[in-house]
Amino acid sequence: MRIILLGAPGAGKGTVAKLLTEFDGSVQISTGDILRSAVKEGSALGKKAKEYMDRGDLVPDSLIMDIMEARLQEPDCGKGFILDGFPRTIPQAEDLQKLLAKLKIKLDFVANLDVPRDVILDRLTTRRTCCNPACQAIYNVKSNPPREDGTCTLCDHQTIQRDDETEEAITNRLETYNSKTAPLIGFYEKEGLLKTFLSLSSKDTVAEIKKALKA
Repeated sequence: MRIILLGAPGAGKGTVAKLLTEFDGSVQISTGDILRSAVKEGSALGKKAKEYMDRGDLVPDSLIMDIMEARLQEPDCGKGFILDGFPRTIPQAEDLQKLLAKLKIKLDFVANLDVPRDVILDRLTTRRTCCNPACQAIYNVKSNPPREDGTCTLCDHQTIQRDDETEEAITNRLETYNSKTAPLIGFYEKEGLLKTFLSLSSKDTVAEIKKALKA
């Protein structure tokens, strides 16, 4: 499969992408992952990206696209890929279109994960993350809680609520998403590539995406 996942913070893109990779061996690609990987490998592009990141600046789209081009040509993308959280803006989507045309890669579709705002707020404000950088297991105090004392069941470190997962922070993240990323829904709708899935359960969403791929 070759798909893009769109959705607000808390829509479950990461979980859905992970479940889809288990389905047919496609790889999950997120901008953060490829930037970190390029920096770690010390490639020429990675060194350039590190300069921006060390200054606390955003890595420019042109450099992200260069890194994306290199990533999509790696052997593990041969079976397919799931772009998770990229593109984020219309200019990135336009650049991605040109890149895919250049690489002669055709998308199956763009999956828009639609989740009601109250569900997103509930999901993210009840999320807890293991504070151990080597673990970072994710829990939910309602559906998948850590131990009673708040420690991680995998590595015994304390779990925490991230600063960007308070109600105020999530409201700001959703506003940013609605102003910058939500317009992508209209962009891909015009291109005839958009399919929207109500995403209340990751497993149900994955089943619907698989069905759409077979169709």
